[in-house]
Amino acid sequence: MTATMENPLLDFSGLPRFAEFKPEFVTPAIDQLLADCRAAVLRAEAADTPAEWDAFVAPLDDANEKLGRAWGQVSHLHSVMDSPELREVYNANLPKITVFYAELGQNEALFAKFKALKARPDYESLSAPRKKIVDNELRDFRLGGAELPADKKARFMQVQEELAQLSAKFEENLLDATNDFALFIDDVAQLSGVPDDVLAAMRAAAEADAKPGWKITLHMPSYLPVMQYADNRELREQIYRAYVTRASEFPPATSSGDKGEAKWDNTPLIAAILKLRREAAELLGFRSYAEISLAAKMADTPADVLKFLDELGVRARPYAERDFEELKAFARDELGIADPQAWDNTFVSEKLRVARYSFSDQEVKQYFPEPRVMAGLFKLIETLYGLHIRDDKAPVWHPDVKFYTLTDHAGQRVGQFYLDLYARASKRGGAWMDDVITRRRKNDGIQTPVAYLNCNFSGPVGDKPALFTHDEVITLFHETGHGLHHLLTQIEEIGVSGINGVEWDAVELPSQFMENFCWEWDVLKHMTAHVDTGEPLPQALFDKMLAAKNFQSGLQTMRQIEFASFDMHLHDDFDPNGSRTALDLIDDIRRQVAVIVPPAYNRFPNNFSHIFAGGYAAGYYSYKWAEVLSADAYALFEDEAEGYGGVLNPEVGHRFWSEILAQGGARPALESFKAFRGREPTIDALLRHNGMA
Repeated sequence: MTATMENPLLDFSGLPRFAEFKPEFVTPAIDQLLADCRAAVLRAEAADTPAEWDAFVAPLDDANEKLGRAWGQVSHLHSVMDSPELREVYNANLPKITVFYAELGQNEALFAKFKALKARPDYESLSAPRKKIVDNELRDFRLGGAELPADKKARFMQVQEELAQLSAKFEENLLDATNDFALFIDDVAQLSGVPDDVLAAMRAAAEADAKPGWKITLHMPSYLPVMQYADNRELREQIYRAYVTRASEFPPATSSGDKGEAKWDNTPLIAAILKLRREAAELLGFRSYAEISLAAKMADTPADVLKFLDELGVRARPYAERDFEELKAFARDELGIADPQAWDNTFVSEKLRVARYSFSDQEVKQYFPEPRVMAGLFKLIETLYGLHIRDDKAPVWHPDVKFYTLTDHAGQRVGQFYLDLYARASKRGGAWMDDVITRRRKNDGIQTPVAYLNCNFSGPVGDKPALFTHDEVITLFHETGHGLHHLLTQIEEIGVSGINGVEWDAVELPSQFMENFCWEWDVLKHMTAHVDTGEPLPQALFDKMLAAKNFQSGLQTMRQIEFASFDMHLHDDFDPNGSRTALDLIDDIRRQVAVIVPPAYNRFPNNFSHIFAGGYAAGYYSYKWAEVLSADAYALFEDEAEGYGGVLNPEVGHRFWSEILAQGGARPALESFKAFRGREPTIDALLRHNGMA
C-alpha cells in the first residue's frame, strides 16, 4: 500500500478524504510535504536552473500547492471539528509551517531569480496573470524580509513564528471561553419572550447534557435570541456580561470548571501580538504594522483610511444620533426603561422595530425554511450566470455538511462547494468561506476549484427544517458571494486565481454585492414558504421589511467605524511598548466616535478575533471600503432594471462575472471595477442604500 493510500492528507487526486482523517496522519504528512517543498526550493534556486517560468516558478507552485491543500484541511478541521487531539497536532505543526513560509519569503536566491525573470528580454511575452504574479512575488519578498541582513532575518522569522502561535492561541482561548459558559434555567417563566423554536433548542441542549430545564450558551443561536427577546432584564444583563467578558481577566460568571480563575485571558496575548507586529514592521523599515498591511491593499496609507472613515462618520453620525434618541425615547415611554443599558439595546430595538413596522424577526423567520432558502439562492445564481447547482456526494467531516456541484449550460463542471450551516461546540464562531482547491491549468486539463462555506445558524429541531432569520439569509448570501469569487474565476495561474492575489480591501466586494439581492422581491418570492402553511412571504410583510431595511443603519455604520478606527490606530500610531493598553485606546476611540458607549467591563478587544487571529489586522476598514465598491457595482443592476424589467439581468450578471469574478487577482481590483462600471467608484450608492443620502 502506498503512503498516499495510507495517509489521506497525501492524496491530491481529488477531493479531501475527510471520512478517513485521523489526527495522527497530520505530522507525517506535513513533514513529508515540507521536505518535498524544500527540495523544490533547492532545485529552483540552483545556479543551473534558468530564470524561466516553467523551469522554476511552476515546480515551486506544484510543491507549495500540495502543502497548502493538506494544511488547509487540517486548519479547516481545527476550525469546524476541534478536539484536544487535533488541537495538539495542529499546534505542534503550526511552527513548522510558519517557519517554512517565513524562510521562503526571505530566500534571496529565489528573490534574485524573480528579479532576473522580470529583467529577461522575453518577459513581455508572459501573460498578464503571470506578470502580476511576478510583481506580487517581488513585493512579497521585500515584505518577507528577503533584503534583511542575516541577523535581522533570523529575528524576523522568529517573530513570524511567535505571531502564528499567539494568533492560534487567541482563537482557542475565545472558543474555550465561549464553550465553557452554560446557564441552566429550571423555570421557563424566566425565559418569557424567548421564541418557542429557540426554547425547544435550549431544551434539547439541556437534555443532551442529561440536565433538566433549558440550557443557554454564548453561541449565537442561543445568545442572540436571549438579548433580542427575553423579557427578564436581569437575565439579559447576566448573559451580556458573560459574553463581553469572554477570554478576559474576569473569571467566568457561570462555568463548568473553577470559577475563581480566568483561564483563557487574551489580554497578555494582545499586548504580545502588538509588540511583535511593531517589531516586524521596524525590522522591514516601516514606521508601523499598518504600513506593511496596506502595502498589498487598495488604500495607500493609514492616513487615507482614517480620512475615509472620518468622512463616512461625518455623514453617518447625525443618523446614528437620531437612531439612539429614538431608542431611548421608546425605552422610556413604552417599556418603562428610563436609562437603557447595553444589555437592553437589542431588546428595545426589536420592540421598537415591531412597533414601528408591525413585524418581528421571529415572524419573518417562519417564512425562511432552509430548503426554500437554498432553492432560491441557487435560482438566483442560475438566473444571473446561467449555472446549475445540484446536490452531490463527497466525504464530509460532519453528518450535517452538504456538498454541491456547479455546472454550466453544457453540463461541464465549473466548481464545487461544501456547506456547513449549523453551530456546534467544536466550531469557531462567525461565518466564513475558505478555499479547498484552486482553479489552475495542469497537464491533464483544468483543475476544478472547490470551496468551504461555513455559518453558525440554528439547526433543525424535531421534524421541522432549520429556520433562518433574514439576517442569516443575508449572511448565507454574503459567504456564497465569496464562494462564487473563488469558483467562477477564469484565471489558470494559481497565484492569482479565484480569491488569491486579490487586495484584501477588495475581497469583500463580491460578498457584499450578493447581500443586495436579499432585498429584492423578485428574489425573495422564490425562496420563502411558511414552515407550517407553505404560504409564500406576503408582499405586505416584505414591504414592511423593506421599510425597516435601514432601521438603525446610522448606529450600525458608526459601530463599524469604531471597530475599524480602533484597528487602524492600534496598528499605526499606538505605541505597543508604552504604558497605555489596547483597552485604553478603544476607550479613547469610543469617546470620539461611539454614539452608544458600552459598560466599563466590556472587553471587546479580547474577542476581536478578526484582527488578532483572522487576517484583518489594519484591514478591518475593508468591510466599509468594499461596501462602497459593492453598492456602486450593484447600482448598475438598478440602473439597467427599468429597461430590462428587474435587477435579475443576465447580461449585467455576465459582465459582473467576466470583469470582476472571473479576473481573480490577475489585475488590480480598481481596474476590474472600472472595467465593469466604466468609471471610478463613488460613495453615493452606499449612502443611498443605507438611507443616509
